[in-house]
Amino acid sequence: MDQIQISRISIQVSLSGYSFKIETPTQVRRSSWLSADKIFSTPDFQVKYDSVEISLFTPKCSLVPSAFFSKEKSRELLSQVADLSPEDNVSFIEVPQFGAVMIYSDSTGESLSRAIAGTVLRKDGRKASVYPELFNLLGELSASKEYNKILASYRDGWLYLVIAQGNNLKLCNSYCAADFTTAEYFLFLAIKKLQLNPEVSTVCFNTPLSADEEMSLYRYFNSVQQL
Repeated sequence: MDQIQISRISIQVSLSGYSFKIETPTQVRRSSWLSADKIFSTPDFQVKYDSVEISLFTPKCSLVPSAFFSKEKSRELLSQVADLSPEDNVSFIEVPQFGAVMIYSDSTGESLSRAIAGTVLRKDGRKASVYPELFNLLGELSASKEYNKILASYRDGWLYLVIAQGNNLKLCNSYCAADFTTAEYFLFLAIKKLQLNPEVSTVCFNTPLSADEEMSLYRYFNSVQQL
């Protein structure tokens, strides 16, 4: 593999395993969902990249306006919206484009995400940080040219959803959804509450959709895309 041609690898991690997307100047290539025991035998993980992005599917995550955030109260703030265990570590990262701070715990799937972060390195040798999937979805909003920006991921019984109109963030949340039909219910509930019209909107998923899932979404949305 020609290392010079590799520009970016984006890796998604959950309790059930991981997947990745590699972007080069000439192509975008996606893996299937892989089990944890494949980490050290994945050839693409033996290459150094210009950019390495690792996102963790964790519902233990909350976006707080900067004015209401304090480092000392991070755990308290997160515990108001997530069921934290005593051993859960709590971290935070600023989201300046929305005047907010994301508070999260990466304890769910921590071993796997740390192993990947220590295996897949940037060309400068530095390890990538591990951030919540919701944080990376927020980062993708700026790339969307739609006015109604609807970005989602679905994995291991959780829907991760961010919605914006223009530059105004309207929603950033996760929903427990045992199946994709339930995930659709929460998606449409959020759209209805925000008074968005799905018939003129595009929904973008950052996780793979089956043919049936994609067709189900097409019944309501103007367009369905995969990030």
